[in-house]
Amino acid sequence: MNSRVEILAPAGSMESMMAAVHAGADAIYMGGSRFGARAYADNPEEDQFLKAIDYAHLHGCRLYMTVNTLVKEEELDQLYDFLKPYYERGLDAVIVQDMGVFKMIREMFPGMHLHASTQMTVTGPEGMKFLEEQGASRVVTARELSLEEIRRMHETSPIEIESFIHGALCYSYS
Repeated sequence: MNSRVEILAPAGSMESMMAAVHAGADAIYMGGSRFGARAYADNPEEDQFLKAIDYAHLHGCRLYMTVNTLVKEEELDQLYDFLKPYYERGLDAVIVQDMGVFKMIREMFPGMHLHASTQMTVTGPEGMKFLEEQGASRVVTARELSLEEIRRMHETSPIEIESFIHGALCYSYS
């Protein structure tokens, strides 16, 4: 088991991604031009996101893409073409909310690390175990959990746990 702490920073633009790299982040998460919850951020288009992957890797940093919206039925056929260039470039992981999208990415892009978004509202050991069985490599816990609740999840499953430790919380209870 890897017990190393990862400093993970959000980035809403290329500039903030570069600043996080230079500030010492181990990994960065940001949205692409589609399927991300931060629709009003300065999310990079495909060519810029590909450069972000290269930049992060050049500096020994990992880059995770948020695909953390509920995807509409008519959008599902666009997901493969959207993610393929990032997968081929070496995107380190995708942070996912939608279980249908989670399953599709696991099947379309074998080996891609999948992180269960905090928006999946994983609040206990049962959810943690379920997502381990589905192929998640990490679960981002619901934001309102205590350290004791997170500890119980950790005891249930060997997959990684990510928890928000500061910053803006969502508008509502998960």
